[in-house]
This record gives sequence, structure tokens and C-alpha cells, in this order.
Amino acid sequence: MTVGRAALAIAAKDLRIEWRHRTAFATSVVFAVLVLMVFVFARDQGSVSLTTLAPTVLWVMLALATVVTLNRAFLLERENAALDGILLAPVSATALFWGKWLANIALVMVVEAVAIPLWVMFFNVEPSVRLAGIGAVAVLAAIGFTAPGTLFSAMAVRTRFAELLLPVLLLPFVIPPLFFASQATVRILGDAPAGDIWGWLRLLALYDIAFLALATMLFPMVMDQ
Repeated sequence: MTVGRAALAIAAKDLRIEWRHRTAFATSVVFAVLVLMVFVFARDQGSVSLTTLAPTVLWVMLALATVVTLNRAFLLERENAALDGILLAPVSATALFWGKWLANIALVMVVEAVAIPLWVMFFNVEPSVRLAGIGAVAVLAAIGFTAPGTLFSAMAVRTRFAELLLPVLLLPFVIPPLFFASQATVRILGDAPAGDIWGWLRLLALYDIAFLALATMLFPMVMDQ
């Protein structure tokens, strides 16, 4: 079996399991709604407008919801030594990484597809072509979140405190794509020139490519430990 076919089979297996239970999806969406409500009701209405707060809230919400989603990336394989069974299968560790990453990115993008319209509604963001730009930024940011997140999930799953260790490992690596995405979002909502926006998008895309390549190289060593 080729790496691509094995990766697709692993991703399909994870997505079928999530479709049956919807645990990660439901938890992430509820968490996103709670974050939105906290920012809406806790702000000082006299000094901070919803429009000013909107870009910050969007990326705080999406980053934290992604961490919640990634927490379950390898937890199912920890039960009944399922991860050892996958490693004994005639597929490479690279295929396992790409399969897990494809499942994670698909799930995170579904969560974003639900959370962003809620953000538009809560923060009175005007529906316009700018939302398409924010959607593109969200896709690039999701890649930047899930590439290191899949690697660190595999590292943390072998420990007793995987649910606590993953955010500690991941959050420092979420900061760069979070910064690039938030800067691009501020400029998109502010109708900045395209040149200003493209610069941040290029940085975000370069981060995605670099971490996908790095995680692909490091994942087999993590699995061998």
C-alpha cells in the first residue's frame, strides 16, 4: 500500500469514528460558543466596541478550539494498545502522520465552518466578500495549528497526562500562526491594501510549509521512542 493510500485509509478511519460519536466536534463547538459569550458580555461596552474586539476574539476562539480538538487526536489509539497495532501494520510512520493530520485538519475546518458564522453573528460583522478572505486565512491558520499539533499529540499520548501536556507543548508553536493570522484579519476587516495583506499571508504559508515538512521528518523518530 502506498503512503498516500495508507494515509487516506487512516484519515477515513478517524473521521468515521468521530462521525459516530462527535465528541471532539461537539466539545470544540461548545467551547467556541462559550469563548464568544465571555467576550461579548465581559467587555466594557462604553470603551470597547464589538468591531474593535472582533479580530482578537476570532483567533482566541479558533486557537483554543483547535487545541481542544487536537486533544483527542491519539487518545483513541491509547485504548487497548491500538497504537501498537497500527505501528505493526505494513505502513510507514509517515503515512500515519499524514493520515492523522488529514483527519485533524478536516475536523478543525468543520469546527471553523461552524464557529466563524457564530462569530459573525455575535460581533455584528458585516457579511461581504471580506469573509472569503477571512475564510482563506482560517484555512492557512488551521494548517499551522494542526501540523505541530499532530506531532505533539503523538508525543503526549504516551504520557499519563496527555490532556494537560499537549496544550503546554503546542501553545508556543501556535503563537506565530496566530500572530500572522490576526494581523491579516485586522487588515482584511479594515479594507487595507492587498499588498499589506499578502505579506502576512505569505508568512503564514511559509510557516505551514516549514512545519509540515519538519513534522513529517520528526514523526518517525517520535514513534520509535
